[in-house]
Amino acid sequence: MPTKKAVLITGASSGIGYELSKLFAKDGYNLVLVAIDEERLKQITNELKENFGIEIKAIPKDLSVAKSPKEIFDELQQESIQIDILVNNAGVGSFGYFSETDLTKELQMIQVNLVSLTHLTKLFLSEMLKHGYGKILNVGSVGSFIPNTLSAVYGATKAYVLSFSEAIAEELQGTGITVTVLCPSTTKTNFHKRAQVENTKHEGMDPRIVAKIGYRSVLKGKRIVIPGIFNKLRIFLIRFMPRNLIAKIVKNQMSERLDK
Repeated sequence: MPTKKAVLITGASSGIGYELSKLFAKDGYNLVLVAIDEERLKQITNELKENFGIEIKAIPKDLSVAKSPKEIFDELQQESIQIDILVNNAGVGSFGYFSETDLTKELQMIQVNLVSLTHLTKLFLSEMLKHGYGKILNVGSVGSFIPNTLSAVYGATKAYVLSFSEAIAEELQGTGITVTVLCPSTTKTNFHKRAQVENTKHEGMDPRIVAKIGYRSVLKGKRIVIPGIFNKLRIFLIRFMPRNLIAKIVKNQMSERLDK
């Protein structure tokens, strides 16, 4: 790849990841796209190369496999591809009472949402520090701020993403590296279908809008970004509510979906 800046985006085959890929491509960044869907990844690579004339490296990897982050890092090191912006967008979810949900799927979720995100950040941050420049965008959720009744494990992983991102952002003050955590609410992607949460009252935000907000925010080096005025207000108000009451409210809302 040429010497222009390169961006690594996980979960790049659809939704917010795909929209972010287009935004970075439009502005001339070279891309490293990671996703589990190899065929879709090929389609996106061809599309973005044709439309924007940038260099793209596609890496089909399953981030629920523990060795994947190191394999991605090693492959890029071997090809001397320096990552200037890391976007940890890949994520999976589940829905239901914890006593009844599938343990295997939840362990895979922890690996994708939490462990692989941490692993990739650790690996690429070390290289960013050597060059004195870098930006990291971690995708959390409005669920990062609340007890996620009926999505207990998912919510816990997203709470980790928020706390982790805030902490290392402060640690990295003055290094030339910024960390941004994007916390969207329900977004019109395949995420909820895969998590078996299809009966939602609200369709959610357009992923193009969420991606634009995240894109602008990571380039500006903002720390916490909550797309949507209503979502900002919600998060502000719950700070004054007892957490057990929040958990009950969320349980009632999610139970309605479970009963449908």
